[in-house]
Amino acid sequence: MAEIIQKDGTWTFDGDTVRIVPGKDKGVSPLRKALGEVTLPLGALAGISFEAGRKSGRLRLRLREGADPLLQITGGRLGDSSDPYLLTVDKDRVGVAEYFVDEVRNALLLDQVEPGPVDRYLMPGPALPITVSAGDASVTFDGERIRLEWNWKTEESKSSGGPRTLALSEVEAVEWLPSAGLENGYLRFLTNRAPVSTPPKYDPQAVDLYGFRKDPLMALVGAAVVARLPHPRAASAALTAAPAPAPGLVKAATSTTDAADTTDPADSTGPAAGSGDDHDVLLRRLRELGELHQAGILTAEEFSTAKQAVLKRL
Repeated sequence: MAEIIQKDGTWTFDGDTVRIVPGKDKGVSPLRKALGEVTLPLGALAGISFEAGRKSGRLRLRLREGADPLLQITGGRLGDSSDPYLLTVDKDRVGVAEYFVDEVRNALLLDQVEPGPVDRYLMPGPALPITVSAGDASVTFDGERIRLEWNWKTEESKSSGGPRTLALSEVEAVEWLPSAGLENGYLRFLTNRAPVSTPPKYDPQAVDLYGFRKDPLMALVGAAVVARLPHPRAASAALTAAPAPAPGLVKAATSTTDAADTTDPADSTGPAAGSGDDHDVLLRRLRELGELHQAGILTAEEFSTAKQAVLKRL
């Protein structure tokens, strides 16, 4: 098991999941604290990196496109301070961060996780029910209904109709945009996909955000709703899915490949013919080596040498 503990939070990796617990330091963003503990399956990961700095570094997880509803709605516009998949690392913990990166990367290799996009959410989204107050409204979502209640900052033309309630079945899309410069941000619920010309300030299906510290919390409400809407890639994946070939065609293709195989049995970079080397066996061997290294039975040098030998045979 790999673990790194910082003021920003604690990350733990057990070989199958990355567990992220936000820190209790006052500098931790409200979004991270409200989101709480996150359990990230290995299959949702596209990669991991550590960015070293002069005074501190940053450990960053990269998720597969479409795996997380929060990242789906924020679209890369979530600030670093609110990003739950980024951890600030003190200079004296650089070695631990690099070890964490190696462990996750080895697991991705062993499990042959594809880094490409997915057509279903692999993360459940924020827990329900959820209520957030920011900007000119409070929004509550219980899994079936979205309720927008206005406050003293709401424009009269918007609040005069009273609180707004939308059934989840009415919502076709959700938009979230953070404030930038003099431009306000917003959270908007769309009941059809036609462009909306009404500014969020006057739109009874939108929350106007002014750029305060709690504004990113509205992204959590949006993510909770998005997680329960059809995945944006699901329809296109169904349309582009190729029909499975008939068994006879698969056999014919296999036979052709076998006949064209000209691998030299003496080639040391691949399994020799009749050697009994099996792909799954080699993957299990890699995992065993990792466990031996974690247990202290193999030194770092011994583990690296043995791992490279197995990887050559793969």
